[in-house]
Amino acid sequence: MILEYCRKSTVSILAGSLIFITPGAEAAGSLAGSKGDVRYPVYRAPGSTGGCGKHYRGYVAARGHSAYAMTPFNWSAEYTICGVSLNASSQQAAEAKALKSCESGRKQWKVSTAGPCSIAASK
Repeated sequence: MILEYCRKSTVSILAGSLIFITPGAEAAGSLAGSKGDVRYPVYRAPGSTGGCGKHYRGYVAARGHSAYAMTPFNWSAEYTICGVSLNASSQQAAEAKALKSCESGRKQWKVSTAGPCSIAASK
């Protein structure tokens, strides 16, 4: 009789623990929706145009290793330039590609920025 009682309680405890463990295991497989390691806040000036907002939303939605690079925001600077790398093989590869993309934009547009490109966020 005691053995049956213990068996039923053990099964109940295991079933309850699986309910709490399963969502954590599922979330570990995807980075989608995560902002990752934010090194400084991503800010866009109100009324700004261009693809930086779209790129940042794509970065947050990306499922794999990704990075978002941009020039620092400063009210005295005319523009901010950004670069993104989505779903790379590693976090380091994503960061290198995002920096390269941002620097390429700086060379292409040749506008006044508050500083050089740096990684704003990566995951």
